[in-house]
Amino acid sequence: MTLQMTSDERAVRQWWRTSIIDMKPGQIAFRGNAIEDLIGNVSFPQMIWLMVRGDLPSDAQARLFEAALVAGVDHGPQAPSIAAARMAATCGVDLNNAMATAVNMLGDVHGGAGEQCAELYYDIAVRMDAGASLNDAVRDGLDSWCETYGKIVSGFGHRFHKPVDPRAPRLMQLVRDAAAEGTVSGRFADIGEEVQAELGRQRGGRPIAMNIDGATAVIFCELGFPAPLSRGLFCLSRSVGILAHAWEQMGQGGRNKGPMPPNYLPFYEDRNDDT
Repeated sequence: MTLQMTSDERAVRQWWRTSIIDMKPGQIAFRGNAIEDLIGNVSFPQMIWLMVRGDLPSDAQARLFEAALVAGVDHGPQAPSIAAARMAATCGVDLNNAMATAVNMLGDVHGGAGEQCAELYYDIAVRMDAGASLNDAVRDGLDSWCETYGKIVSGFGHRFHKPVDPRAPRLMQLVRDAAAEGTVSGRFADIGEEVQAELGRQRGGRPIAMNIDGATAVIFCELGFPAPLSRGLFCLSRSVGILAHAWEQMGQGGRNKGPMPPNYLPFYEDRNDDT
């Protein structure tokens, strides 16, 4: 016999609505796939794709997606989020607190460049769909970007890696290989490389690096991820490095470590000093 729900019971059950998980006692299914069928049969990158997209990627799509995730895991303690994780670890907090401290620093300036770059690529693609050539679409897209955000173009240039970010060429080669196999179109690889070339021309011929954000944005766009997911996926990727550094720091010890050794003090700026 099927029991009819009252309006109050229906309201309670529909307070949260999700197509991600169907969970009841003795049953767990993600996007219609029983958990026992997924365990041991899909990789973690495939599971991420399933959860956010609703379907499973092909093996070739999953390999390209995984490459982007692997490339962004860490960039050392000079990255503010990694430094924050290590400082938090010396303050006596647990691993999850240290990780949360770091992830919460991944904002527009540090961590958001991939999303912004994907927005640029998608804007250029829309211009091409409207009939503009690749070159014209890139120039117009960059002009629009700079009018809105300023001269720094997210995804290009790097304070350490000049003129090449060693991660980008490898990722772009994987995209080209995937395009040759028919896994992706290669359209956004063309767009990303033309943006890089145009920025070089605007700099008087001086080369500029496509950085990790520019390269992973190419991959996420090729695979059809909406731009905002680029940031979320970067957070997942960088969380691996954040976890590793927080754990390492806990093993090294140290108490209340700040951003620089205690024998170095911040410069005091006397606003009343006219000299």
